[in-house]
Amino acid sequence: MPLQPSKAEMKKTIAVAIGGAFGFIIALIWRDVIIGLMNMAGLNVDNFEDAAGAGLAIVVAIVITLICVLGIYYISRWGGVEE
Repeated sequence: MPLQPSKAEMKKTIAVAIGGAFGFIIALIWRDVIIGLMNMAGLNVDNFEDAAGAGLAIVVAIVITLICVLGIYYISRWGGVEE
């Protein structure tokens, strides 16, 4: 008979997985911003049309980063993840 994980272990595992997903979202957002800025510098990786588009992308990336960091914090507290 296999052992059943405790509720605390399940919460911790879920919290770690969700925290990792938020970190992945942050990385993908910043990847797009960095590629766009490299394009503006003439490195032609991807494209932003102008400086306003780049500025907007940076602001959006910062906002999404803050939301995800708060999400990681609260999910970690919910799951009882200790540092």
